[in-house]
Amino acid sequence: MNDINSTGNPFLDSLRLPEQSKTPEPNNNQSLTQDDFFSLLSQQLAYQDPFKPVDNDQMIAQMASFSTVDGIGNLNKEILNLNQTMSSSQALQASSLVGRKVLIPTSSGNVSATNPELRGVASTTSPVETINVRVEDSKGQLITTFEADGSDGGNIELKWDGKDKNGNPVAEGEYTLKASGIVDGETQDLPVSTYAHVSSVSLGTAQTGAILNLAGGSAVKLSDVLAVSET
Repeated sequence: MNDINSTGNPFLDSLRLPEQSKTPEPNNNQSLTQDDFFSLLSQQLAYQDPFKPVDNDQMIAQMASFSTVDGIGNLNKEILNLNQTMSSSQALQASSLVGRKVLIPTSSGNVSATNPELRGVASTTSPVETINVRVEDSKGQLITTFEADGSDGGNIELKWDGKDKNGNPVAEGEYTLKASGIVDGETQDLPVSTYAHVSSVSLGTAQTGAILNLAGGSAVKLSDVLAVSET
């Protein structure tokens, strides 16, 4: 049976347009590859106006633009791989801090049976004859007070033995050190940092870097550590 669309002339039939155009497979990646670019360029050259061909400079500019975009994409991949490698290396180095104490920029610290004392640092830009320290629990209630010598100025070591005003050990939990002293004839609050016990290290992300997990459930970025204690 003959095709109803056939003319009977093989030459004319060979010139006939296809009944259905082929639909290209969808690109789930939604991004042009180098092969896609050259395919588009070939189509552009094939269907260009013969009286107004594509200028050589324009073609070179298009190729240069694609090469630049492709190079930036590859550079981004290399930077991502480098960040991942640096994060892993940083976490490996930070693992040496497990079991040690680090000084972090917070006035609160954890007291437990294994860490019954709370140490910190009060910072002052000028000598303070006497630094008064208040110890408060997580509810803001006063537990005890003690004094520290701040006559040398700078960073003054603070140490609380973990006992209340009656000399009894306090319950486990978070406690805050609040320091104050007379500076230029006026009582001023002094910034306090505390030491925390590092229990483990997490890898983190390229943005955060290694994360130090502290006793009591809190965590801090390695970049936020101010100092490391020997004990």
